[in-house]
Amino acid sequence: MIEVRKTAEFSDWFRSLKDMRAKARIQVRIDRVELGNLGDAKFFDGIGELRVDYGPGYRVYFVRTGNTIIILLCGGDKSSQKADIKKAISMAKEV
Repeated sequence: MIEVRKTAEFSDWFRSLKDMRAKARIQVRIDRVELGNLGDAKFFDGIGELRVDYGPGYRVYFVRTGNTIIILLCGGDKSSQKADIKKAISMAKEV
């Protein structure tokens, strides 16, 4: 089992989502990560990107610390991807 922690930034973004189906799909992805299944994930510049193939293409950015803790940094969708990646890289340096 992997411990998943959330930053305040991620939690605020997740709470702000109005699409309940999107929230459910993102939560299922997080639940799978807790079980050790990263699924459709991409790694670059010290961060990981979980892709959720729904709606506008949601993304959840994370950093892994050790073997058992994943910290969810921030989230967004395909339209804000470049800015979200920059923000996640910056946040990862502070973790």
